[in-house]
Amino acid sequence: MNNKQRVARHALQWITDNMIIGLGTGSTADCFIEALAHKYKQENVHIHVVASSIVSMIKARDLGLPLVSLEQLEHIDIYVDGADEVAPDNTLLKGQGADLVREKLLATASHQFIALVDQSKQVPSIGNKFPIPIEVMPFAWQMVKYQLEKQGAKGKLRQQGNGLAVSSYGSLILDMKFPEQVDLQKIEHILNTTPGIIEHGIFSPQADIVVLATENGVQEIQKPS
Repeated sequence: MNNKQRVARHALQWITDNMIIGLGTGSTADCFIEALAHKYKQENVHIHVVASSIVSMIKARDLGLPLVSLEQLEHIDIYVDGADEVAPDNTLLKGQGADLVREKLLATASHQFIALVDQSKQVPSIGNKFPIPIEVMPFAWQMVKYQLEKQGAKGKLRQQGNGLAVSSYGSLILDMKFPEQVDLQKIEHILNTTPGIIEHGIFSPQADIVVLATENGVQEIQKPS
């Protein structure tokens, strides 16, 4: 069993009857969807799931999980997803899978947000290893990039195959790196107030629990009170 499978199975302890469960996107989320489908079939738990992407929706459907659409929901019980980076206060960086709008919507709408990671994802501060993914309106990307460059950021549109990466929302993705001296709160303010930006990969408020795979087992890190 690899680390992604270990944290995925560990997260099943929070799944109970009559829950609506948000499914993340990516390889770690895939492991959780598989583990959840096994629990659903073996233990006959009464649950519904909502997916953060078309990829996760298809996987959940193929594994027999009962799906509900995002449009039908006001809130969900729990959201389980992986992350690209996790800071000491459980703030996350996500977006390598390019489905920021639905992922952040589900994370914010959940009563409990569980992030599944291994030690390689731990960083002293967000943006340490990866640029910050920024979902932008296709016609506005050059203007957005220029505005962010005025704040000292550097980056480019994300490529995918022979073309550009496109989110399931139909947006383009800018991957931007900000200077180290610009603190995270200021970066969030810039991203939240720049016209043309639909969403970004800084997940704050933080995960309620980070499930961390270590050499010695699985550790739970609670969000600071």
